[in-house]
Amino acid sequence: MDIQAEKLNLIKWLTDVKEPSVIERLIALKNDQQGDWWDQMCEDEKAEIEEGLTQADKGEVFSHEEVMSKYQKWRSK
Repeated sequence: MDIQAEKLNLIKWLTDVKEPSVIERLIALKNDQQGDWWDQMCEDEKAEIEEGLTQADKGEVFSHEEVMSKYQKWRSK
């Protein structure tokens, strides 16, 4: 993929966009891309992720098959 060519294609397309909702969505996307997603999380979410990483490092994990087997009764509905 030629990234520069794709950027130019997007710029050309953007100049022809007439729908304000499309522009609003693009602005929201641009704003979401700024900053680190980690900084946008609350402390509880960060703590849960850190705990999960610690558990994984200790080998305290379940295989995909084990989880699917345990929760099969909800998957079959």
